Amino acid sequence: MVWATYLNQINKIINKTNTIMTTHKISTKHLTLKDVEKILSSNMKLELSDDAKERINNCREYLNQKTENEKEPIYGVTTGFGSLCNISISKEQLSQLQKNLVMSHACGMGDEVPEEVVRIMLLNKIQSLSYGHSGTQLNTIERLIAFFNEEIYPVVYQQGSMGASGDLAPLAHMCLPLLNLGEVNYQGARYSAEEINKKFGFEPIELQSKEGLALLNGTQFMSAYAVWSVLKAQKLSFLADLILSVSLDAFDGRIEPFFAPVHQVRPHQGQIDTAINVREFLEGSEIIKQKKQHVQDPYSFRCAPQVHGASKDAIGWVASVVTTEINSVTDNPTVFPDLDVIVSAGNFHGQPLAINLDFLAIAVAELGSISERRTYQLIGGKRELPSFLVANPGLNSGFMIPQYSQASIVSQSKQLCTPASVDTIDSSQGQEDHVSFGSNAATKLYKVINNTESVLAIELFNAAQALEFRKKQTGLKSSPVIESFVEEYRKEVNFVQEDEIMFNLMHKSVEFLNNIMIVEE
Repeated sequence: MVWATYLNQINKIINKTNTIMTTHKISTKHLTLKDVEKILSSNMKLELSDDAKERINNCREYLNQKTENEKEPIYGVTTGFGSLCNISISKEQLSQLQKNLVMSHACGMGDEVPEEVVRIMLLNKIQSLSYGHSGTQLNTIERLIAFFNEEIYPVVYQQGSMGASGDLAPLAHMCLPLLNLGEVNYQGARYSAEEINKKFGFEPIELQSKEGLALLNGTQFMSAYAVWSVLKAQKLSFLADLILSVSLDAFDGRIEPFFAPVHQVRPHQGQIDTAINVREFLEGSEIIKQKKQHVQDPYSFRCAPQVHGASKDAIGWVASVVTTEINSVTDNPTVFPDLDVIVSAGNFHGQPLAINLDFLAIAVAELGSISERRTYQLIGGKRELPSFLVANPGLNSGFMIPQYSQASIVSQSKQLCTPASVDTIDSSQGQEDHVSFGSNAATKLYKVINNTESVLAIELFNAAQALEFRKKQTGLKSSPVIESFVEEYRKEVNFVQEDEIMFNLMHKSVEFLNNIMIVEE
């Protein structure tokens, strides 16, 4: 994907938010990641379309008839769960069975899932249930929609899912408040479900047959982290090209490695797009046009199209997988009213996500890895830049230690890139004998994404400092795009004349990147 020229966006994307309140109808139309981003960034309200309501009601009615008349056991509907699938449950106990399922499976541990991810979990679960293959009641889905619309976020924990029988533990925590159980976060405060339901006049949901299983089976914990991570990775990929361009001019680098003919003879799309971005960002730079004394740049500059481009291609592939996942029915069993069939199968298994979340972690970590190497080059006292980018090195340590911090973060990301998807541990007395651990891949990826944002922010911190020295040394300017970008950056992060407390500036640099909104034309 080639992003629109940054120069045309510069006044749109710094510290801008969209607060227009609109509605998104859940219907047969599949969600794109752009749709999700718009729903989240514009604070859209959700509403079921008439056709979605019809599908939901038809499926529920079919399941009611089936449980009333069917003599053969139906997994999870008239039986126990997992290895207890051979134990039949009486009709009088079907509702209690589903409530017991939600309560007993709420076994989350570890840190809380961030509210921004819980929000996507709710959206993804609503979308999956709306297709009418899960057997949920209409009022159950509408209660989830009410939670989303009112910004009521159930307290969910990061640990507990093995990413195979669905994200059982996290989704159980997400759904406890439907039953007047568990806790929620609302407007910065913690409430019991009982308190929040009373506040909004919500009656507890009385689960019907199969509903607990429909709510808990599914990949919405993994897919929510996946959606958040892909959207953030797309942004970081763009910012990596932009920050690379600042560093390239600051280092007095060469533009030839970004020429189009070089990439036409090795036409990986991400590589081509990276080169286009850098050429556009540096168009009109006086520094890039000046005669160079060196024949080649280090790999971290010269091979950036190949490295950034490979990450772009990986992000694009994972985005396609995630888009398929969030438009899928992933609970079990799957109900097909028109075919008069209820099938116990394996759409809850997280392997399609697990492998690709591991893949995305590697791709994003590499953006951080090469970024740290460019920072290392900038502080090395090369090409007439002062050692550690400070006027009086020795008396001042300057930018020595920010690179240490980068190295520490990059190293941690490398460790987090050990794949989770190659592991499996039996569960449920051997009935569930292969799991994906996509849940662990998802939470590791979240950390890698945030790590890479910090690494890029530190590179920008160094590159903006180095560019000031380059401009003083040559009397030349960078491109209009880079000059505008650095000017905006300087409103938040000052030039460092003498040693000062650096972590404040580094955190401001992260915040600056985090506040940028990318507007694609």
